Amino acid sequence: MKKHLNDKVSKYKIIHTLLIASLLTLSCGGSKKVASGKNTGTKSVTTAENLRNLDSKFSGKVSKSINELLKDAEKYLGAPYKFGGNTSSGFDCSGLAVKVFEENNYKLPRRSSDQAETGNTIDIREVKPGDLLFFATAGGTRVSHVGIVHEIGNDGEVKFIHASTTKGVIISSLKEKYWNKAYLHAKRIL
Repeated sequence: MKKHLNDKVSKYKIIHTLLIASLLTLSCGGSKKVASGKNTGTKSVTTAENLRNLDSKFSGKVSKSINELLKDAEKYLGAPYKFGGNTSSGFDCSGLAVKVFEENNYKLPRRSSDQAETGNTIDIREVKPGDLLFFATAGGTRVSHVGIVHEIGNDGEVKFIHASTTKGVIISSLKEKYWNKAYLHAKRIL
């Protein structure tokens, strides 16, 4: 009887863990398909494979307002992930973007899929710090994650600040296989 009960508890724990993992995978976005302007909801003209060796057109100079925006984003590095969170006690990806832009007098929609419909779509080779990057972390072409471009390396490497479901607010790179594959498009808001 005790073994039977332990088996049921183990199955429950596995199901519970899988359910939480699925929610975390889908948690940073919406189910709304992106379809505005030139963007048709598909991957941008620059394919993910081309992101590895970018010929960036970024000059290396950013405005004072973009520097302030990046400083505000950096102060949240290390904050934990929290579904629906938009404070230093916990952020989800779109909550971080909302908070950082709000602190710089710009209002973004709350959901990453809605944020993906604001601003102007730009080619990845045109991105600069302060731009937003959108991802389909659950596969397909639906926006489910957003990050703020932090810096462009001399080799064209695009680094971005975002709220990771597993590591909280961190800086990642488009050269990382996971993000490279999930990348959809970039938007310029400011």
